[in-house]
Amino acid sequence: MQRFKVFFCHGRLIKYICQRKGIGHHNKVSRSHGDSQVIYQYIATSTMGTLYIVPTPVGNLEDITFRAIRILKEADMVLAEDTRTSGILLKHFDIKNHLISHHKFNEHGTSAGIVERLKGGADIALISDAGTPGISDPGFYLVREAAAAGITVQCLPGATAFVPAIVSSGLPCDRFCFEGFLPQKKGRATRLESLKDETRTMVFYESPYRVLKTLRQFAEYFGGDRQASACREISKIHEESVRGTLAEVIAHFETTEPRGEFVIVVAGKSTKKE
Repeated sequence: MQRFKVFFCHGRLIKYICQRKGIGHHNKVSRSHGDSQVIYQYIATSTMGTLYIVPTPVGNLEDITFRAIRILKEADMVLAEDTRTSGILLKHFDIKNHLISHHKFNEHGTSAGIVERLKGGADIALISDAGTPGISDPGFYLVREAAAAGITVQCLPGATAFVPAIVSSGLPCDRFCFEGFLPQKKGRATRLESLKDETRTMVFYESPYRVLKTLRQFAEYFGGDRQASACREISKIHEESVRGTLAEVIAHFETTEPRGEFVIVVAGKSTKKE
Protein backbone atom coordinates (compact mmCIF):
# COMPACT_ATOMS: atom_id res chain seq x y z
CA MET A 1 0.00 0.00 0.00
CA GLN A 2 1.07 3.59 -0.49
CA ARG A 3 2.73 4.82 2.66
CA PHE A 4 3.26 8.27 4.08
CA LYS A 5 6.29 9.94 2.47
CA VAL A 6 9.35 10.16 4.68
CA PHE A 7 11.26 13.42 4.53
CA PHE A 8 14.89 13.91 5.52
CA CYS A 9 14.24 17.17 7.26
CA HIS A 10 11.60 17.90 9.89
CA GLY A 11 11.16 21.41 8.47
CA ARG A 12 10.41 20.03 5.00
CA LEU A 13 7.87 17.63 6.51
CA ILE A 14 6.04 20.46 8.26
CA LYS A 15 6.16 22.54 5.07
CA TYR A 16 4.68 19.63 3.10
CA ILE A 17 1.84 19.20 5.57
CA CYS A 18 1.13 22.93 5.54
CA GLN A 19 0.90 22.93 1.76
CA ARG A 20 -1.45 19.91 1.81
CA LYS A 21 -3.63 21.44 4.52
CA GLY A 22 -3.48 25.06 3.40
CA ILE A 23 -1.80 26.19 6.62
CA GLY A 24 0.50 29.19 6.80
CA HIS A 25 1.06 32.02 4.35
CA HIS A 26 3.48 32.17 1.40
CA ASN A 27 4.92 28.78 2.38
CA LYS A 28 5.77 30.02 5.87
CA VAL A 29 4.70 27.78 8.70
CA SER A 30 2.17 29.25 11.07
CA ARG A 31 3.13 28.71 14.69
CA SER A 32 -0.39 29.02 16.13
CA HIS A 33 -1.60 26.32 18.51
CA GLY A 34 -4.52 25.44 16.21
CA ASP A 35 -2.25 24.86 13.22
CA SER A 36 0.10 22.76 15.32
CA GLN A 37 -2.80 20.55 16.35
CA VAL A 38 -3.75 20.06 12.68
CA ILE A 39 -0.14 19.17 11.84
CA TYR A 40 0.17 16.63 14.65
CA GLN A 41 -3.23 15.13 13.83
CA TYR A 42 -2.24 14.83 10.17
CA ILE A 43 0.98 13.02 11.10
CA ALA A 44 -0.92 10.63 13.40
CA THR A 45 -3.67 9.73 10.93
CA SER A 46 -1.25 9.45 8.01
CA THR A 47 0.64 6.67 9.76
CA MET A 48 -2.52 4.64 10.35
CA GLY A 49 -3.54 1.88 8.00
CA THR A 50 -6.77 1.61 6.03
CA LEU A 51 -9.61 -0.85 6.47
CA TYR A 52 -10.84 -1.98 3.04
CA ILE A 53 -14.29 -3.57 2.71
CA VAL A 54 -13.96 -5.75 -0.37
CA PRO A 55 -17.03 -7.29 -2.08
CA THR A 56 -16.53 -10.76 -3.55
CA PRO A 57 -18.60 -12.54 -6.22
CA VAL A 58 -21.99 -13.97 -5.21
CA GLY A 59 -21.76 -16.47 -8.04
CA ASN A 60 -19.69 -15.97 -11.17
CA LEU A 61 -16.03 -15.36 -10.27
CA GLU A 62 -15.76 -12.96 -13.22
CA ASP A 63 -17.85 -10.48 -11.22
CA ILE A 64 -14.88 -9.49 -9.05
CA THR A 65 -13.28 -6.13 -9.91
CA PHE A 66 -9.66 -5.41 -10.87
CA ARG A 67 -9.39 -3.11 -7.88
CA ALA A 68 -10.64 -5.79 -5.49
CA ILE A 69 -7.95 -8.20 -6.72
CA ARG A 70 -5.26 -5.54 -6.31
CA ILE A 71 -6.36 -4.66 -2.76
CA LEU A 72 -6.46 -8.32 -1.74
CA LYS A 73 -2.93 -8.78 -3.07
CA GLU A 74 -1.48 -5.64 -1.51
CA ALA A 75 -3.17 -5.68 1.91
CA ASP A 76 -1.06 -6.70 4.89
CA MET A 77 -3.71 -9.26 5.80
CA VAL A 78 -7.17 -10.41 4.73
CA LEU A 79 -9.99 -11.04 7.19
CA ALA A 80 -12.36 -13.74 5.96
CA GLU A 81 -15.72 -15.04 7.17
CA ASP A 82 -14.63 -18.59 6.27
CA THR A 83 -10.97 -19.06 5.41
CA ARG A 84 -11.69 -22.30 3.54
CA THR A 85 -14.22 -20.67 1.21
CA SER A 86 -12.15 -17.52 0.72
CA GLY A 87 -9.00 -19.59 0.24
CA ILE A 88 -10.50 -21.04 -2.94
CA LEU A 89 -11.25 -17.53 -4.24
CA LEU A 90 -7.77 -16.23 -3.48
CA LYS A 91 -6.12 -19.28 -5.05
CA HIS A 92 -8.17 -18.81 -8.23
CA PHE A 93 -6.79 -15.28 -8.64
CA ASP A 94 -3.28 -16.24 -7.51
CA ILE A 95 -3.55 -14.07 -4.39
CA LYS A 96 -0.97 -15.22 -1.87
CA ASN A 97 -1.98 -13.41 1.28
CA HIS A 98 -2.45 -14.25 4.94
CA LEU A 99 -6.07 -15.14 5.78
CA ILE A 100 -7.42 -14.58 9.29
CA SER A 101 -10.82 -15.84 10.42
CA HIS A 102 -13.28 -13.05 11.23
CA HIS A 103 -16.95 -14.01 11.62
CA LYS A 104 -20.06 -13.29 13.68
CA PHE A 105 -18.96 -15.63 16.45
CA ASN A 106 -15.60 -13.97 17.10
CA GLU A 107 -15.85 -10.39 15.77
CA HIS A 108 -16.59 -8.86 19.17
CA GLY A 109 -13.51 -10.49 20.64
CA THR A 110 -11.08 -9.85 17.78
CA SER A 111 -12.06 -6.37 16.56
CA ALA A 112 -10.09 -4.52 19.25
CA GLY A 113 -6.86 -6.25 18.21
CA ILE A 114 -7.55 -5.57 14.54
CA VAL A 115 -8.13 -1.88 15.26
CA GLU A 116 -4.77 -1.75 17.05
CA ARG A 117 -3.08 -3.24 13.99
CA LEU A 118 -4.74 -0.62 11.82
CA LYS A 119 -3.55 2.10 14.19
CA GLY A 120 -0.06 0.69 13.83
CA GLY A 121 -0.13 1.18 10.06
CA ALA A 122 -1.40 -2.16 8.74
CA ASP A 123 -3.71 -2.10 5.73
CA ILE A 124 -6.39 -4.74 6.20
CA ALA A 125 -9.00 -6.10 3.78
CA LEU A 126 -12.28 -7.59 4.99
CA ILE A 127 -14.21 -10.08 2.85
CA SER A 128 -17.21 -12.35 3.41
CA ASP A 129 -18.06 -15.66 1.77
CA ALA A 130 -19.96 -13.82 -0.98
CA GLY A 131 -21.14 -10.28 -1.59
CA THR A 132 -20.39 -7.16 0.42
CA PRO A 133 -19.38 -7.51 4.08
CA GLY A 134 -21.87 -5.88 6.43
CA ILE A 135 -24.89 -6.68 4.25
CA SER A 136 -26.38 -9.64 6.16
CA ASP A 137 -22.76 -10.66 6.82
CA PRO A 138 -20.13 -9.79 9.46
CA GLY A 139 -18.53 -6.38 9.07
CA PHE A 140 -20.66 -3.74 10.76
CA TYR A 141 -19.06 -4.06 14.20
CA LEU A 142 -15.47 -3.82 12.93
CA VAL A 143 -16.30 -0.88 10.65
CA ARG A 144 -17.95 0.96 13.53
CA GLU A 145 -14.97 0.40 15.83
CA ALA A 146 -12.44 1.39 13.17
CA ALA A 147 -14.34 4.55 12.25
CA ALA A 148 -14.65 5.50 15.93
CA ALA A 149 -10.86 5.17 16.24
CA GLY A 150 -10.34 7.62 13.38
CA ILE A 151 -9.19 4.98 10.92
CA THR A 152 -9.92 5.41 7.22
CA VAL A 153 -12.56 2.93 6.04
CA GLN A 154 -13.04 2.39 2.31
CA CYS A 155 -15.76 0.19 0.88
CA LEU A 156 -15.15 -0.88 -2.70
CA PRO A 157 -18.12 -0.97 -5.08
CA GLY A 158 -18.99 -4.50 -6.08
CA ALA A 159 -21.20 -7.53 -5.86
CA THR A 160 -24.19 -7.81 -3.57
CA ALA A 161 -27.14 -10.10 -4.14
CA PHE A 162 -30.11 -7.82 -3.60
CA VAL A 163 -29.28 -5.25 -6.31
CA PRO A 164 -29.59 -7.55 -9.36
CA ALA A 165 -32.61 -9.24 -7.72
CA ILE A 166 -34.62 -6.04 -7.30
CA VAL A 167 -33.57 -4.53 -10.63
CA SER A 168 -34.59 -7.69 -12.54
CA SER A 169 -37.79 -8.22 -10.54
CA GLY A 170 -39.90 -5.85 -12.61
CA LEU A 171 -41.05 -4.16 -9.39
CA PRO A 172 -40.38 -0.49 -8.56
CA CYS A 173 -36.77 -0.04 -7.48
CA ASP A 174 -36.62 3.75 -7.13
CA ARG A 175 -37.55 3.35 -3.46
CA PHE A 176 -37.21 0.14 -1.49
CA CYS A 177 -36.44 -1.21 1.98
CA PHE A 178 -33.92 -3.96 2.61
CA GLU A 179 -34.96 -6.38 5.37
CA GLY A 180 -32.37 -9.12 4.87
CA PHE A 181 -33.09 -12.29 6.86
CA LEU A 182 -36.20 -12.12 9.03
CA PRO A 183 -35.85 -13.19 12.68
CA GLN A 184 -36.21 -16.96 12.93
CA LYS A 185 -38.45 -17.05 16.00
CA LYS A 186 -38.70 -14.16 18.43
CA GLY A 187 -39.76 -10.96 16.71
CA ARG A 188 -40.66 -12.53 13.36
CA ALA A 189 -44.42 -11.94 13.61
CA THR A 190 -43.83 -8.42 14.93
CA ARG A 191 -41.55 -7.60 12.00
CA LEU A 192 -44.05 -8.91 9.45
CA GLU A 193 -46.88 -7.01 11.11
CA SER A 194 -44.84 -3.80 10.93
CA LEU A 195 -44.38 -4.29 7.18
CA LYS A 196 -48.07 -4.77 6.30
CA ASP A 197 -48.49 -1.10 5.40
CA GLU A 198 -45.04 -0.60 3.86
CA THR A 199 -45.52 1.09 0.47
CA ARG A 200 -41.95 0.63 -0.77
CA THR A 201 -40.71 -2.51 -2.48
CA MET A 202 -39.34 -4.91 0.14
CA VAL A 203 -36.27 -7.12 -0.22
CA PHE A 204 -35.62 -10.25 1.85
CA TYR A 205 -32.96 -12.96 2.00
CA GLU A 206 -33.93 -16.57 2.63
CA SER A 207 -32.47 -20.06 2.57
CA PRO A 208 -34.01 -22.79 0.36
CA TYR A 209 -35.12 -24.70 3.47
CA ARG A 210 -37.38 -21.90 4.70
CA VAL A 211 -38.43 -20.21 1.47
CA LEU A 212 -41.88 -21.84 1.25
CA LYS A 213 -42.66 -21.08 4.88
CA THR A 214 -41.62 -17.46 4.36
CA LEU A 215 -43.63 -17.06 1.14
CA ARG A 216 -46.73 -18.42 2.88
CA GLN A 217 -46.26 -15.98 5.73
CA PHE A 218 -45.92 -13.15 3.23
CA ALA A 219 -49.23 -14.18 1.67
CA GLU A 220 -50.81 -14.29 5.13
CA TYR A 221 -49.66 -10.80 6.09
CA PHE A 222 -49.56 -9.02 2.71
CA GLY A 223 -52.23 -10.91 0.76
CA GLY A 224 -51.85 -13.64 -1.85
CA ASP A 225 -52.43 -11.18 -4.70
CA ARG A 226 -49.34 -9.10 -3.83
CA GLN A 227 -46.76 -9.11 -6.65
CA ALA A 228 -43.41 -10.74 -5.91
CA SER A 229 -40.25 -12.14 -7.44
CA ALA A 230 -38.22 -15.01 -5.98
CA CYS A 231 -34.70 -14.89 -7.40
CA ARG A 232 -32.30 -17.76 -6.73
CA GLU A 233 -28.72 -18.66 -7.59
CA ILE A 234 -27.88 -15.09 -8.64
CA SER A 235 -24.96 -14.87 -11.08
CA LYS A 236 -24.70 -18.66 -11.28
CA ILE A 237 -25.46 -21.12 -14.08
CA HIS A 238 -28.94 -21.95 -12.78
CA GLU A 239 -30.03 -18.39 -11.96
CA GLU A 240 -33.81 -18.10 -12.03
CA SER A 241 -36.46 -15.53 -11.16
CA VAL A 242 -40.02 -16.67 -10.49
CA ARG A 243 -42.37 -13.69 -10.85
CA GLY A 244 -46.08 -13.31 -10.21
CA THR A 245 -48.45 -12.96 -7.30
CA LEU A 246 -47.39 -14.49 -4.00
CA ALA A 247 -49.99 -17.19 -4.56
CA GLU A 248 -48.47 -18.02 -7.96
CA VAL A 249 -44.92 -18.06 -6.64
CA ILE A 250 -45.97 -20.34 -3.77
CA ALA A 251 -47.69 -22.72 -6.21
CA HIS A 252 -44.48 -22.91 -8.27
CA PHE A 253 -42.30 -23.92 -5.33
CA GLU A 254 -44.88 -26.37 -4.02
CA THR A 255 -44.21 -28.44 -7.14
CA THR A 256 -40.57 -27.45 -7.72
CA GLU A 257 -38.09 -27.99 -4.91
CA PRO A 258 -36.41 -24.71 -3.90
CA ARG A 259 -32.64 -24.84 -4.37
CA GLY A 260 -29.92 -22.29 -3.78
CA GLU A 261 -29.94 -19.04 -1.82
CA PHE A 262 -32.94 -16.79 -2.41
CA VAL A 263 -33.62 -13.08 -2.66
CA ILE A 264 -37.37 -12.46 -2.39
CA VAL A 265 -38.66 -9.12 -3.65
CA VAL A 266 -42.19 -8.15 -2.65
CA ALA A 267 -44.18 -5.18 -3.91
CA GLY A 268 -45.17 -2.56 -1.36
CA LYS A 269 -48.75 -1.87 -0.40
CA SER A 270 -50.60 -0.03 -3.14
CA THR A 271 -51.37 3.62 -2.45
CA LYS A 272 -54.04 3.80 -5.17
CA LYS A 273 -57.55 4.43 -3.92
CA GLU A 274 -60.03 1.83 -5.09
